[in-house]
Amino acid sequence: MESMKAQGGIQLLLNAEQEAQSIISDAKNLKMARLKQAKEEAAREVESYRSQLEAEYQRNISESSGSSGLNVKRLEEETEAKINNLKESSSAVSKDITNMLIKHVTTVKV
Repeated sequence: MESMKAQGGIQLLLNAEQEAQSIISDAKNLKMARLKQAKEEAAREVESYRSQLEAEYQRNISESSGSSGLNVKRLEEETEAKINNLKESSSAVSKDITNMLIKHVTTVKV
């Protein structure tokens, strides 16, 4: 009879151990599922943030290239105005410079 009680106690302990292992296994599986879910969610957030930054970058590039075109046009106009100004001022003093050069070339110092 003692042996049957001991046998029943051992069986009870084995059943308890199996149940504990099952609970631990379920907890591990649940933890792994949560980690996988968190990883997927983080990857989605990273992708969302990356696409947001990329859109902002593209917008900045398009804005700066648009203003760059305006800058180029403005610089071309300024350069053309400066060239015209130099042509006018050089044509105004051209005769004076030519006369001065001729005078110095033809004058003989003794």
